[in-house]
Amino acid sequence: MVTIGEAARRSGVGIELIRYYERTGVVAGPERSPAGRRQYNADEIHALRFIRRCRDLGFSLAEAKSLLGLASSTGLACGEAQSVGQHHLKGIQKKICDLQQMEAAMVQLMRPCHSGQQDCSMLETLLQGSESDWPPQDRCLNI
Repeated sequence: MVTIGEAARRSGVGIELIRYYERTGVVAGPERSPAGRRQYNADEIHALRFIRRCRDLGFSLAEAKSLLGLASSTGLACGEAQSVGQHHLKGIQKKICDLQQMEAAMVQLMRPCHSGQQDCSMLETLLQGSESDWPPQDRCLNI
């Protein structure tokens, strides 16, 4: 059994975030010492590390909690986990496509810009562009 500070160090999750996860039910609260201090065991630290890894991959807290539940069940529910993962992957792919479109739009918008000129073609385009050509067309057809 270790303190919250040691659990934070071992899991890579900050102390306040651990408390938040406990308050919101993402992870169960640990046992407490007679003095009222949290005492974490290896399984609880493992759960915190699992949630951190999910969050590092961009899963929402709800998705991370769901995956933790699947991982904690007696039989790993691969089909359910794969469904959550597939949904998340599609979201990532959509974000990548959106960012690529924004990048292309910005490159095109800034191409005629020349530093030091009084007139700024980028600002002019943003001020005067027609609604029919904005926002740039969605080219993410396969997502």
